[in-house]
Amino acid sequence: MHTTASTLENSNLIAFIPFLYLAWADADLTDQEINSLREAIMTFTWLTDSERDFLVAHLNPEQAPSPDTLKEWQEIIRQHSNELSDELKNNLVATGLRLADVHAPGASPSADIKEALELLESKLGVLSRESPYHIQRQNHPTETNKLSATESFNPQIINSLLDGDEQATIDSVKTLLVQEEFDFVSPYITVREYREQVLKWCKLLAEKGLGNSAYPTEYGGEDNIKKYFAVMETLSYHDLSMVIKFGVQFGLWGMSVMYLGTKKHHEKYLRKIGSLELPGCFAMTETGHGSNVKGLETTATYDHQEGMITIHTPQEQAGKEYIGNAALHGQMATVFAKLIIENVDYGVNAFIVPLRDQQGNLLPGVRIEDNGKKMGLNGVDNGRIWFNQVKIARDAMLDKYASIDDDGTFNSPISSDNRRFFTMLGTLVGGRVGIARSALSAAKSGLTIAIRFANQRKQFGPENGQEVPILNYRTHQRRLLPLLANAYAGHFALRYLTQRFLKRTEAEMKEVEALAAGLKAWSSWNTTNTLQECREALGGKGYLSENRIDSLKNDTDIYTTFEGDNTVLMQLVAKSRLAEFKRDFADINFFGMINYIAEKARISISEKNPIAIRETSSEHLLDHNFHLRAFQYREMSILKSAATRFKHHIDQGMDSFDAFNQTQYHMLKVGFAYIERVILEQFIEGIQQAEDESGQKVLIKVYQLFALSQIEQNKGWYLESGYMDGVKTKAIRREVNQLCWELRKEATGLVEAFGIPEKLLPELVKND
Repeated sequence: MHTTASTLENSNLIAFIPFLYLAWADADLTDQEINSLREAIMTFTWLTDSERDFLVAHLNPEQAPSPDTLKEWQEIIRQHSNELSDELKNNLVATGLRLADVHAPGASPSADIKEALELLESKLGVLSRESPYHIQRQNHPTETNKLSATESFNPQIINSLLDGDEQATIDSVKTLLVQEEFDFVSPYITVREYREQVLKWCKLLAEKGLGNSAYPTEYGGEDNIKKYFAVMETLSYHDLSMVIKFGVQFGLWGMSVMYLGTKKHHEKYLRKIGSLELPGCFAMTETGHGSNVKGLETTATYDHQEGMITIHTPQEQAGKEYIGNAALHGQMATVFAKLIIENVDYGVNAFIVPLRDQQGNLLPGVRIEDNGKKMGLNGVDNGRIWFNQVKIARDAMLDKYASIDDDGTFNSPISSDNRRFFTMLGTLVGGRVGIARSALSAAKSGLTIAIRFANQRKQFGPENGQEVPILNYRTHQRRLLPLLANAYAGHFALRYLTQRFLKRTEAEMKEVEALAAGLKAWSSWNTTNTLQECREALGGKGYLSENRIDSLKNDTDIYTTFEGDNTVLMQLVAKSRLAEFKRDFADINFFGMINYIAEKARISISEKNPIAIRETSSEHLLDHNFHLRAFQYREMSILKSAATRFKHHIDQGMDSFDAFNQTQYHMLKVGFAYIERVILEQFIEGIQQAEDESGQKVLIKVYQLFALSQIEQNKGWYLESGYMDGVKTKAIRREVNQLCWELRKEATGLVEAFGIPEKLLPELVKND
């Protein structure tokens, strides 16, 4: 029903058209608001009954105006509102009075009409101020749709800082990965075809001398384990099955021979391992014991008369589980087993055991089953291995830390079975360094894809305005940019771990092992969380295999489990941190422990005074000294709490195993607090190495976002401990929001600084 023509002839009614239009044009008025408007109209006694009935009827949800009528109203309003000043365009009352003046010349709008329109505008409240966006055709610039990527720094300079002295290696690997031979395989090939492709890739890497880089020069290598880590990290921008196959062959298998064996093993095997002429496995974990390697059941029984060692699996659950390279390609394995000599158990040792001949046929006594299709990493042929009285030569024992002499006597420079076992495991801690760095690369890939997509993908926007890049939305910034800060923080921490590992001394081994365990757990957990958020941030696009998030998610999910279950690793970290209290447990008292903690953390009483816990200035909240003190205080307070609980249980006569079990929750928190403090410190150190001023300024903001977002995640603890008041944690939330807003324009440059080759990114986000 068209009502516009008759309405235009009535000066009382024409003035109400802007309000009627706004009520129906995407305004989403509630029933309560509509009733409020109708009640107001009924009070306008100067209107005739028919005029009131007309207005009330047009606010009846069951009698909506036709689409044509709504468009006529809109055109009339636009035509005449354009004649108003910019200030008055934003005023529904002015627009209504203008309509009344134009369409009823000579009859000046009465004071009653002006008062009525002002009342209706007050009823609409905020919605009335949105009227220009509903009515005008032109786009209205807003704070949100004006925000765009405008990097204030050179990403290449940041990339050089990140790569450091490993840049030449990283660049050479990237150059290799973009060659045609390394093109991604179709997701629709069979598992068997995928495994063969991954093997082919690893052979190409071996031909380029990348597999044996950590081995001694006399066996074809470069004696450069730092290069090995850089290679593994860079390969992780490509296919992660290839990375794990690479790590199993050249890392676990090769380095177990290198670190646990002696010259005779090096001469016999290392060249062949480095060239992939001799594919092998690392057979430690058993089905029935999982992380408890010390409790494994596979036996290695020495017979002096034969001069042979018999490898045997005593029962089904003692089979070696989830062994990479086992199902198809492995010809030999480093097998961990309990050494038995004349019925005496000498603890877990390592042995080289043949599995297949060169034609791929299983050898007598060896049974292998394929683990089959997995959640991810299906290019790696994982399998289960059982041994039935398999005989190997005495020289097949990897004898750097233990050996059997000619008369059958066990010898070791380390008398304790426990100490010898953990010394052996300590030499293999490099695997955790590699996995942590590989996990970080996967997170960087996911963030690059998600942030680039969010910068170009537009949706929604102001009424009648352009759509807005989704990275301009505060919620999208909040979900991605703190994770970007985590990636940068993790990068500097893992560079520090690598240096500590390379320069480790015997006295530092325990600390380095704990650091590697904690950072591997933190990095892989962070990657799992990051990739899930990236998947969701991509919407439906993130669910498509072509955009890589699915493979990144599925392939890295196991990172939280292998090379050590993360929860177990964090407990290892906590035990290491508690070790410094061990000598004091017997006589330390509660107050002595508090004083010790305070001294270690350099916490002064003034930090918890009423002013400090409520300090909310930006200058204070963005200060790295505040961040460091807060992280230190949390770490040492949780450590004190865990130590106190542990000591209490011991004092009550509880066994140390049960006491640790009772305090496991606190132990995990000890591990997290320690690792997060280390990451924070190394982020600060990394920024100080930046020579470019513009790049350093951006990195400082990234650092601040990392520090404050971590404090925000733990705000419950800080509130409970009285270190902060609610007004301070709210202010921290404000600063996190602001940092995300400021870093939005730098975000694409920050992911470009990762230096991931364009060819390794999905078509969805490739730069032209």
